[in-house]
Amino acid sequence: MTDDSDDAYCLVDATRPPKTDGPPYAECVQCRKPTEYPETYKGITLCPVCEWQEAQRTACSG
Repeated sequence: MTDDSDDAYCLVDATRPPKTDGPPYAECVQCRKPTEYPETYKGITLCPVCEWQEAQRTACSG
C-alpha cells in the first residue's frame, strides 16, 4: 500500500507551540528576534524567518 501524502515521506515532528495574541513574545533561539509565540512557552521557538529557513533545511525530497 502506498501513501502519496507528504506525511508518508517526512519523519520530522512538526508540532508547534501555541501562537499568542500579543506581547510579551518569546525570543528566537537562533537570532534573538521576537517570535509569534508567548514568552511563557518553554521549548525551542523560532521567528518566522528562522522557522522558514529551518523548514527549507529539513524539507523532505521525494
